[in-house]
Amino acid sequence: MQKIILASQSPRRKELLQLAEIAFETIVANIDESFPEGLGYDAVAMHIATNKALAIQNSNVDRIILAADTIVVCDNNIIGKPTDSKHAVEILSQLSGNMHIVITGVCMLYNNQKICFADTTIVHFNTITTSQITYYVNKYKPYDKAGAYAIQEWIGAIGIKKIDGDFYNVMGLPISRVVAALETLIN
Repeated sequence: MQKIILASQSPRRKELLQLAEIAFETIVANIDESFPEGLGYDAVAMHIATNKALAIQNSNVDRIILAADTIVVCDNNIIGKPTDSKHAVEILSQLSGNMHIVITGVCMLYNNQKICFADTTIVHFNTITTSQITYYVNKYKPYDKAGAYAIQEWIGAIGIKKIDGDFYNVMGLPISRVVAALETLIN
């Protein structure tokens, strides 16, 4: 398979592509991540991922472009990335003892082909204390993560009771679905 372009600066997405032994280079798509009102949660994640892919495609029409965006939904609200440590503590306090949904929208473009999908994982958090939340935020600084946490870090080990769905989706990329979609694109 030819080297693909990952339209993301996420270290977790890079790690997952490396784990799947997919050759890639990274070109960051700096886009406005807003979305039209009235979109469903899956559509929001796919809309942002598509905009990232399109921003890169203009100068790379003959390459496979992979873009993704992950959102967290709790209590019917989309929770983005925290703006600072206080906001991160607020977000994790809301997730504590609660269930939330992690949705990753994926968009792949190649020549005139486009594959988009969204993958959903349900995450159940244990009740975690304010001191645990503060420790995590101060040590791991989760400011670049939707929902203010990374499942593969300390908070995931002590805070997550169970998940229903793809673990890697919560990390930021449902890699098995991505691999299957890449095979469809090149065959």
